[in-house]
Order: sequence, then structure tokens, then C-alpha cells
Amino acid sequence: MNVISTSNAPAAIGPYSQALDLGDLVFVSGQLPVDPATGAMPDTVEAQAAQSLANIRAILAEAGLTMAHVVKTVIFLADINDFAAVNQVYAQVFAQPYPARSCVQVAAIPKGARLEIECIAKR
Repeated sequence: MNVISTSNAPAAIGPYSQALDLGDLVFVSGQLPVDPATGAMPDTVEAQAAQSLANIRAILAEAGLTMAHVVKTVIFLADINDFAAVNQVYAQVFAQPYPARSCVQVAAIPKGARLEIECIAKR
């Protein structure tokens, strides 16, 4: 098992900028919607979803993978009513058939974000 880090993720999100390479599978920890260039977080849930997915794309690239390798995602939302808006962004990033996904409402998301997204990718 190897830890994959990316300089594309700001230090402010710490372990959220990592993935575990398990050989055939890469598990990307929950990616917060922090812009690596500025350390800022977008205001809207759509922009936060886009940023979290961009962070996933960056760490997968460090592992030599693309979004096409993603087989499962989990979306943690502070408000489940945001799912429809997040789902629209998801559909722009992934090709059909979409990776399997789960969506869960949680009491609190780290750093005050409205969502966090993690994934599993297969080589």
C-alpha cells in the first residue's frame, strides 16, 4: 500500500489531499472543495462539487489514472436537498454509465464545506 499525495491540494486540507494505492485499486480520501491555487472554498454547492471533483482528478493523475477509472463514489452532503444540484455537476464530469455512487447526509463536513466526495478507482 502506498500513499499518494498531490502538491495540487493545499496543506489546509491535510489528509484530504491523499489517496491510498492498493495496487489494482486506488482509494481517494474525501476531497473538500478547496481551490489549491487560493486555499479558498466556493460559495455554491455546484461550485463546491466541481472543485471537489477537480481535486479528485488531480490526485488520480498523480496515480496515473483518470476519472474514467472511477468505479465508485461517495458524496457526503451537509444538506441532502443539495443532491440534485450536485448530481448535475457529477453528470458533466463522468461519462455514462456513471460510476456507482452513494449519497449520504452527515451532521458536519470538515472545514465548513457543504460537501465532500471520495472515490475508488480501478486500474
